[in-house]
Amino acid sequence: VQLQASGGGLVQPGGSLRLSCAASGLTFSDYGMGWFRQAPGQEREFVARVGRGRGVSTVADSLKGRFTVSRDNAKSTAYLQMSGLRPEDTAVYYCAAGGSFWSPALAHEYAYWGQGTLVTVSS
Repeated sequence: VQLQASGGGLVQPGGSLRLSCAASGLTFSDYGMGWFRQAPGQEREFVARVGRGRGVSTVADSLKGRFTVSRDNAKSTAYLQMSGLRPEDTAVYYCAAGGSFWSPALAHEYAYWGQGTLVTVSS
């Protein structure tokens, strides 16, 4: 199983980015897809999750209104759309397959993890 996160980079405050997570080696539609992030010196934190099937999405309360999560099962790819980016959003963003609707923030419930993509928000 491989999860390849991409789309990170340097963006100015207030800007937008869309991260992608391309999955292979698994039946993509059978897995919820989550996003987590880890800033330097900080613990990993939950960002968002999109469920399998109908793709019910959950976004961390602190990020609602700025971040949205989606998926394209035909492309085996999950997306994280980020807007209104702030310097405090600077982090390595990881995608993961699995998790649960009831506890999307529990990292140990995700079966597979990608390598991460760096997002830097700075002027």
